[in-house]
Amino acid sequence: MKVQSMHNNNSRNIDRPEEVGRFTPDLMTEAELIEYLRIPEVSQAQNPHHVIENLKRMHDLPRIRLCNRNLYPLKAVREWIDKQIIDK
Repeated sequence: MKVQSMHNNNSRNIDRPEEVGRFTPDLMTEAELIEYLRIPEVSQAQNPHHVIENLKRMHDLPRIRLCNRNLYPLKAVREWIDKQIIDK
C-alpha cells in the first residue's frame, strides 16, 4: 500500500506498509511485533513475550540488536512468515 511521504513537501508516494491507517515502522519493537503477529489473539500463552522468545529460539525469528535491544525488521519478518507457510 502506498502512503505519502512526510519527508518533503512535494507529496511523492513511497512504498511503505500501512496498518489500519497507522504507520508500521521498518524496525519494530517487541511490543509492536506482538501486535503485528496478533500473538494475544492466536496464543493461549499468559505472556506474549514468552511466545516471541520461543519463536527466536526455536524458529529463527529474524532480529537485529541495536542499543542493547532486539528490533525486528518488517521486511525480514514478512519473509520469515512466508517461509513458515505449510503447504498440504
